[in-house]
Amino acid sequence: MKEVDKCYADNEAMWDDFAELHYESPSYKTKEFLEGECVLNSFEIEELGPYVDGSSLLHLQCHFGLDTLSWARKGAQVTGVDISGKAIEFARILAEQSKLAARFIKSNIYNLPDVLDEQFDIIFTSYGVLCWLKDLNRWAEIIHHYLKDGGLFYIVEFHRFMWIFNWEGEETPKISHSYFHDPTPLSYTTEGSYAESDKKCEQKEGHEWAHTMSDVINALIGVGLEIQYIHEFPKAPFKNYPFLKKTEDGYYRYNHPTIELPLTFSIMAKKE
Repeated sequence: MKEVDKCYADNEAMWDDFAELHYESPSYKTKEFLEGECVLNSFEIEELGPYVDGSSLLHLQCHFGLDTLSWARKGAQVTGVDISGKAIEFARILAEQSKLAARFIKSNIYNLPDVLDEQFDIIFTSYGVLCWLKDLNRWAEIIHHYLKDGGLFYIVEFHRFMWIFNWEGEETPKISHSYFHDPTPLSYTTEGSYAESDKKCEQKEGHEWAHTMSDVINALIGVGLEIQYIHEFPKAPFKNYPFLKKTEDGYYRYNHPTIELPLTFSIMAKKE
């Protein structure tokens, strides 16, 4: 098995374990979703929401389908794709429980053309997705391939700047990682999930790749997509670091009276 294939296989096994933890996790608000609450964040609701009703939507790296089904609830015809077979199982269960029409496919993004042959009005992906992909140029080619002419691609993601800091219990930011892309992944072992730190699972290996903002933008431009906008935000929907503080709007910001850090970004691009 090639080294990169082993990385993806390890990540798949890790996300299989995470899916079981996350489906029941209060952090993901599955219970609230089943009770009818919208669990999407304001970024994607405000920016992508106006285009969704009546559109076909492909959700890349959908995890167990919570956001996919949230878009279905807003009128989209949805297809969700994820590398984790366990996550896809839970996505199908959630679709049945919520009585929402949806299709879920287990696939590595790069292999998706082997199992899916159609195009979509919208492609959506969000929050903690890019770090699991080695090749953003191929990622952009896949997006272009699946978009209809005139279709929209939308990503809302944690800002790359945020990932240069140390995750481990620092009350002030401490730079621990390079900002720039390294073809060698950051590899580690884990026995738990970011969403359920108190619950343990079988120790697994994970592998992540860093991509700069310019890597993302140039990959999309390189396949001919037309950038509609790039937005950067000083807040995030999750507390990824101890030095982030929850504010009145429910989002997390750098805990400092005057300095703000870029924590989230969004891009909308169009296939002409």
